[in-house]
Amino acid sequence: MAGGSAINRKPLGNTEIQIPEIGLGTWSYHGGIEPLRRGLDAGALFIDTAESYGGAEEIIKDAITGMRDRVFLASKVSSHHLHHNDLKKAAEGSLNRLGVSHIDLYQIHQPNPAIPMAETIGAMEQLVDEGKICYIGVSNFNLEQLKEARVVARKYPIVANQVRYNLADRTIEDGLLQYCQENNITVIAYSPLAREMSRLYDCDPNEVLTQIAKETGRTVAQIAINWCLCKDGVVAIPKGNSVDHVLENCAASGWRLSEEYRALLDNQIQSRRRGRLDKMLRNYMPASVVPLAKQCLTLLPRGIRRRLS
Repeated sequence: MAGGSAINRKPLGNTEIQIPEIGLGTWSYHGGIEPLRRGLDAGALFIDTAESYGGAEEIIKDAITGMRDRVFLASKVSSHHLHHNDLKKAAEGSLNRLGVSHIDLYQIHQPNPAIPMAETIGAMEQLVDEGKICYIGVSNFNLEQLKEARVVARKYPIVANQVRYNLADRTIEDGLLQYCQENNITVIAYSPLAREMSRLYDCDPNEVLTQIAKETGRTVAQIAINWCLCKDGVVAIPKGNSVDHVLENCAASGWRLSEEYRALLDNQIQSRRRGRLDKMLRNYMPASVVPLAKQCLTLLPRGIRRRLS
């Protein structure tokens, strides 16, 4: 496995603190404590979770035992808990499950148009005043939603927006990424390896990823993650359910792809951008249908899979 130097750090928004540019994602995580501990030991001292991630918060509680003061801890409140009292209760629940006195970055998991943004942000700001969270972030916010959140954030800034971003899905490059960079809002890239590596390969008919990996002595996963990290103001939170995968992901930091390799990836990887209809279908698709949809997708030709994945 290709090695790497220590994990670099980047500023969190316009704050004075620096966070690791590679963190540990825990959506659909089932690796237990050991991979998280090894990732922390490797320098990925940034764990992202959410109240909706099953028992992930309880696992993290055990993983950070004895090193809480070194770990940047982020969690998220679900979109159906965005009324003032519900949000305060949700935060208390996460604090208890994580076994901590405060959460470093608390994020709105997804906007809810049925609940006033001002009410939600007001509750978040109250949590900052109470010392239960340090910074306010959002997740899955488009450009208009992010602008609205910033307008109603009267006391504390929005420091981060956690969104899907990878070589195969560059939707945020249609204005959102530039806006975040211009306004010192950190982009936390989830699914930097797409939801499955096969989706990256579907978008790489000329096998450019494999070529660059061989020429640089890195792995394909490290190339894909590093491409994200080359963007100003972008950090990534890949998930690894095994020690090997976590350490491989961590080794995507400490170096940078050359401009030539970045240009090759930009030009050769057949990326896509999600439209409003695409997002609506994904948001409202019943959970029971998702496994069948994924299974059907694997049976389609590569070109069609790329457009639908």
